[in-house]
Amino acid sequence: MATIKDIAKKVNVSISTVSRVLNRDETLSVSSQVREQILLTAKELKYIPPKMRHASQSEELIIGVADWHIVRKDRHNIDIAQLDNIVTMMSVQEQVRFVRMSRDEKREQLDGIIAFGNFTDEEIKTLRMQSNHIVFINSRQDSYEFDTIVMDYDNGINSMIDYLVDYKDYRSIGYLGGIYNADGVTIGTTRLTSLKEVLTKRDMYCDKYFYIGEMSSESGREMALKIIESGDIPEVLILGSDEIAEGALEVIKEHRLRIPKDVAVVIYKDIDTVKTKYPTYTRLDMLPRVVWTTSVNMLIEQIKEKREDSMKVFLSTKLQLGDSA
Repeated sequence: MATIKDIAKKVNVSISTVSRVLNRDETLSVSSQVREQILLTAKELKYIPPKMRHASQSEELIIGVADWHIVRKDRHNIDIAQLDNIVTMMSVQEQVRFVRMSRDEKREQLDGIIAFGNFTDEEIKTLRMQSNHIVFINSRQDSYEFDTIVMDYDNGINSMIDYLVDYKDYRSIGYLGGIYNADGVTIGTTRLTSLKEVLTKRDMYCDKYFYIGEMSSESGREMALKIIESGDIPEVLILGSDEIAEGALEVIKEHRLRIPKDVAVVIYKDIDTVKTKYPTYTRLDMLPRVVWTTSVNMLIEQIKEKREDSMKVFLSTKLQLGDSA
């Protein structure tokens, strides 16, 4: 059985650091990259916390993730197992395993479901056939039958612009973004519209700094190349998704532009199962980890504590400060 010492040795940090990360010590001064590496190593070594070593297999909760309304159809290979790291950081006695659900595939009975986006009446009926315990994220469900979490995207975007303009004193802001629209799934419009509105209120919106393409790395490269070749690069570039950031940052580095000295960068971080190549960069988490931890806690209250009254919780996107802006 793996120990904290094994994890510390592999990550090359102290045993104390590993212990404090696994026990959710937020006062620990350690980079997000090191935290992530510790959690991934613990999962790789199949580390089991002491409080869970005597738990029986029957205590494992299987939670379905219905995210087909916010994840592009061509992103079906996203690794849902990464969510196990979030549960490792939580103070829960139960073992939790996530499974990705499909619109067209019905699973056997699940202990609970986290459902993202808006669902038709028929889809909700299908979800209910698989579990009585459901938490809807950013859904327009009018019924008080279910727990819901509502994301305040505007607050997160306002916080980002406040930081860039009022604290960092940047005066020109650009955006490289994409729109995906297929099979009833639209991604990218909310962040684009909200950003335009916030900048317009500050009299800072400049159309020539906004480039919209596809939600892909290739499109990120193309848009970054266009804005660099224009010879008019804003002080800050906000990159509309992880994939766009991947392509755009390759071009920025190929042209030997220094981040953040020549151009500052902020990345819109998508769903937590997408692993970023730039963990130390400043980013706006569209679905921060608190969404997942809150969802799991709400489901456990329904399942284990038999809570029957529904709850509605409001959460904000979260600006994570890094070394790119």
